[in-house]
Amino acid sequence: MDAVQPKKKMPLAAQIFIALILAIVAGLALQGNVPLAVNYIKPFGTIFLNLVKFVVGPIVLFSIMAGVVSLSDLRKVGSIGGLTLVYYFFTTAVAVTIGLVIANSFKGAFPALSTANLAYKVKNSNPGFMKMIVDLFPSNFIAPLNSSNMLQVIVMAILIGIAIIALGRKGEKAAEFINTWNDVFMKVMEMILSLSPIGVFCLLCPVVAQNGPAVIGSLAKVILCAYIAYALHAIIVYSLAVRTLGGMSPLKFFKGMMPAMIFAFSSASSVGTLPINMECASKLGASKEVVSFTLPLGATINMDGTAIYQGVCAVFIASCYGIDLTLPQMLTIVLTATLASVGTAGVPGAGMIMLAMVLASVNLPVDGIALVAGVDRIFDMGRTTLNITGDASCAIIVSHILDEKKKK
Repeated sequence: MDAVQPKKKMPLAAQIFIALILAIVAGLALQGNVPLAVNYIKPFGTIFLNLVKFVVGPIVLFSIMAGVVSLSDLRKVGSIGGLTLVYYFFTTAVAVTIGLVIANSFKGAFPALSTANLAYKVKNSNPGFMKMIVDLFPSNFIAPLNSSNMLQVIVMAILIGIAIIALGRKGEKAAEFINTWNDVFMKVMEMILSLSPIGVFCLLCPVVAQNGPAVIGSLAKVILCAYIAYALHAIIVYSLAVRTLGGMSPLKFFKGMMPAMIFAFSSASSVGTLPINMECASKLGASKEVVSFTLPLGATINMDGTAIYQGVCAVFIASCYGIDLTLPQMLTIVLTATLASVGTAGVPGAGMIMLAMVLASVNLPVDGIALVAGVDRIFDMGRTTLNITGDASCAIIVSHILDEKKKK
């Protein structure tokens, strides 16, 4: 008698996709009963996001420390860091340029909206360049983890990792301790990720129930414009980069990234998607040491999707006020959006803060944010998906370049 074959488990990507479809269907069905979706479904999504947020701080701290320690050579730390930063800044600058070009081609089709009585206020303003530099460095070990200041956590992790390498044999016990705790939090992450389909359903269903098909309304063309730019950047820039610099088929890359992309689209959080993104990049062949360094860094400073959003919204808001942006203003937007991406966290809504900085840099009314604030979540879902895909492409490319160097 043949042994009973164990049932093949459905891939996580398929589970998440089914949850996404069910959330849309359930959300539309619950449009007449929004309080049910908000009060009884959304809390479970919030619980899931809380669990993700809980594990992200330790994951970033221990994975970057483990990544730095595993390099065991300070020159290696420099080469990975250098390649990563060059790639991130270049793709972000290209992204905002694509956003501006596409938005300008759509400009005549943008709806004429009333700009009176705009009262949207941004809580955070541009802190200034030197303040941003000062804020990179923590004054307390616990505070950055407690406040989820990922840039400070990254700086801490790199400093500690470099110190352990510099200690040589004396640092071996510390390295072992870090690797063990990195494995522990990776296991915790795995357990939380198994709840992803439930989390996706509970996060998305209330959004659909509250907004319905009319959520896009008169802003449909602006959203379409942004999504065309997102798609072009992914198809052209990432495909070319992964093929030429990463030695990988773009189809293989995007197929392998699908679970992380669907999760990012649902959660609208680059940092929240970090655990599943690390898993996808590793399965695609990126080395553990590179993944541990590039992805946590990318979740904080690499925001190609957000940069595209800046370009599109700046042109849209300017046209609503009857303002034509000049070439110097557009170049200022490219520079500001690229640099501002370093100072904003990979959490839902961070793009709104960046947009305020960009508008102020070219003397556009910051009140114009009110025009897009209502549908920011829809922009956010697409831009987050692009952000995390860019992070993973970097991990693949840096891994491939380092492998090629080793062969020589």
